[in-house]
Amino acid sequence: MNISARNQLKGNITAIKPGVVTAKVTIDIGGGNSISAVITTDSVEEMDLKPGDAVVAIIKSTEVMIGRE
Repeated sequence: MNISARNQLKGNITAIKPGVVTAKVTIDIGGGNSISAVITTDSVEEMDLKPGDAVVAIIKSTEVMIGRE
């Protein structure tokens, strides 16, 4: 995956807390650290995200996005 954002943290999804419009995705990034992103529930479904999946948290300015190869 090529992307211009330089702040990329690889990890595994530990939890997904779905809501009506958005979902909170928590990612274990190692060393006892985790990061969470709030993304649309449509994105969770379209990317077929589930706990245990390997993903990349992409941090750009004030946003945290999730990428999957």
